[in-house]
Amino acid sequence: MRILVTGTSGQVGWELKRSLAPLGELLTPGRAELDFSQPESVAAYVLRERPQVIVNPAAYTAVDKAEGEPALADTINGHSVAALAEAARAIDALVLHYSTDYVFDGQQSTPYAADAPTAPVSAYGRSKLLGEQALQASGARHIVLRTAWVYAPRGKNFLLTMLRLARERDELKVVADQFGSPTSARMIAEATALILRGLPPDAPPPAALVHLTNSGVCSWHAFASAIVERGAALGLCKPVPVKAITTADYPTPAKRPAHSALALDVLETCYGIHMPHWQQALQLCLEELVKS
Repeated sequence: MRILVTGTSGQVGWELKRSLAPLGELLTPGRAELDFSQPESVAAYVLRERPQVIVNPAAYTAVDKAEGEPALADTINGHSVAALAEAARAIDALVLHYSTDYVFDGQQSTPYAADAPTAPVSAYGRSKLLGEQALQASGARHIVLRTAWVYAPRGKNFLLTMLRLARERDELKVVADQFGSPTSARMIAEATALILRGLPPDAPPPAALVHLTNSGVCSWHAFASAIVERGAALGLCKPVPVKAITTADYPTPAKRPAHSALALDVLETCYGIHMPHWQQALQLCLEELVKS
């Protein structure tokens, strides 16, 4: 099987190279070959290389910065996904595309079902929804995998920021009124490999819109507290106090959904995958950091 993996310099893309390698020949182009700010280059690459499967974690992910450059976010997260999808349909390739909890407005206090109405409250969320809609309208065989609060032992993410600040400061202040599911990039990649292994060749996927996060729900404050407590026990940071604050205390250019937990029932019933709890995934990631 010939598999194109985009965005391999990112945290999910890096993990996908490891998890998908046993499944076939991986194509892992850099930005010079596959530039998502240029939709025509994306289509040209797909039509030239003719992969059987396209796994697409490439994205514009700077949530606050997107408020000031929504056109670029729309190009990378929307228009280039449309170009990729049209090319995939032309060669009958299967597309696995990652989206986000930020397509929801966060007003719901229970986890969002995959078919719940979308209503993004930020430029980033709107750009990701644009990509979802383009893929769904393209006629390409596809699966949209929505994930959330992604972290890894590398790259730029909340986990590494908290560990750094806990080494530098005597106290952290973290928002306690936004809730979601912290998700390990490694777990996303491993679940993706399981999905691909279980798909019959050339058949439509059993579900095209799937939520993929670690299980369990917490606030950013609870996540930060767990990072500092467990990180300190492993010698990765100091055991500093983590103070709870409100969203109003920490204004940002982009509005975040207050409650964006995602229901995992489609992943479990259609693909037979049960995701580990976020605390278990966090521990594994911290232990990997210790070894690195």
